[in-house]
Amino acid sequence: MPRNAPQPPVAPGQPALFDPPPDPHQPLAVRMRPRTVDEFAGQEHLLGPGKALRRALEQRRLGSIILWGPPGTGKTSLAQLLVRALAIEAHSLSAVTSGVADLRRVLTAARRSRAQGRRTALVLDEAHKWSRTQQEVLLPAVEDGLVLLIGLTSENPYFDLVPALRSRVRILRLEPLPADTIKLLLQRALRDEERGLGGEDVEVAADALDLLVATSGGDARIALNGLEAAVDIAPTGAAGRRPVTVETVETAIQRRQVRYDQTGDDHYQTISAFIKSIRGSDPDGAVFWLAKMLKAGEDPRFIARRLVISASEDVGLADSQGLVIATAAYEAVERVGLPEAGLILAHATVYLATAPKSNSAAKAVWQAQAAIESGASLEVPLHLRNASFSGAQQLGYGQGYEYSHDFSSDDPRRYRQRYLPAGVSGPFYQPGRDGAEATIRQRLAQIKRWRAAPSPRTHGPE
Repeated sequence: MPRNAPQPPVAPGQPALFDPPPDPHQPLAVRMRPRTVDEFAGQEHLLGPGKALRRALEQRRLGSIILWGPPGTGKTSLAQLLVRALAIEAHSLSAVTSGVADLRRVLTAARRSRAQGRRTALVLDEAHKWSRTQQEVLLPAVEDGLVLLIGLTSENPYFDLVPALRSRVRILRLEPLPADTIKLLLQRALRDEERGLGGEDVEVAADALDLLVATSGGDARIALNGLEAAVDIAPTGAAGRRPVTVETVETAIQRRQVRYDQTGDDHYQTISAFIKSIRGSDPDGAVFWLAKMLKAGEDPRFIARRLVISASEDVGLADSQGLVIATAAYEAVERVGLPEAGLILAHATVYLATAPKSNSAAKAVWQAQAAIESGASLEVPLHLRNASFSGAQQLGYGQGYEYSHDFSSDDPRRYRQRYLPAGVSGPFYQPGRDGAEATIRQRLAQIKRWRAAPSPRTHGPE
């Protein structure tokens, strides 16, 4: 059968899709997939007693869904269980290796099954990988119920699915597994004699088990594969037992793998947490997310650019030195490169996180933009127009303009000139009370008083 061809359907009452007999050559994580809904560990918000997905399975009434979550959270296992519980025919496609022709073959088979009174499921792995055209071919079949779509994706479907398809499916979010669930799965694998490691004389130390849990990052596949690798290299003792210690686990896993995709959802969520930690003046949080990005291989220039933006958006005029530091860090990262660039990024990150904060400059431009969108006049007043060309005087350009430097800085006349178009009024910029902006605030209050002072011209000609 060609690699891209859909898997054969599963007849009602037969073992579920992806559910072959245990194969000792398969990875432990594959062998230990749950066989029943009750055996499925985690995701209580979906499968707990009384939850919507559990009720749908009990009633055998399920509409098309997208299972969205990080690797190792049970998407494929849950798809298996759904097909089995519904006892319907199912076809499997991977959006990485299949195309429209493969999809059309599945839809043709689904029409034949519908004519015989049978329902068909399409389990689509890596659903976010399909192009807009491929998704639109699938759309009518989902809309009229020709196929029950069970899409699996680790990327945000709100970004990757076309709106028409997204509106016709239910998106279910799977979360990283908590530590107690990971530990339960590891203990289950150690006890299971049919599919797991229960038939081997293995003794895993409690702290070694805790290390496997801690380094899994909520990914059951990483935890189980780590356990299997540790057991494989564990030496056999005099009594024939194979002790697995912390040192065994450390040797087996080598280094922790960080779940991160530089173009995916976790990329955006992590940089969001990074910037929000800086904005919230938490250097520990900011450095932690920085360390995650560096370990995952994020482009340091991307991080540096975000620091420059944060220096103006979040620190702003409360400490204008923040922009100087961030810009210098960006230039230094360009010249130095990793791994030392991480030190430069940490320097700038901690400075910005601990600096006084003000978004007044950002708010000023946002509010001015909002005024423009609301219809504020954009005509430059005559007295502010450039009068350096022939004929400008006849047009009235520049007439009445007062050159600010003709007055001392404490002369009220310096501040009485209007700079906004007719009918437009501020304030757009409202200084904060922290850092350098406290001084700016005082300065603007004084200027406001000068502007409000009576004009000398109101007392007669000079």
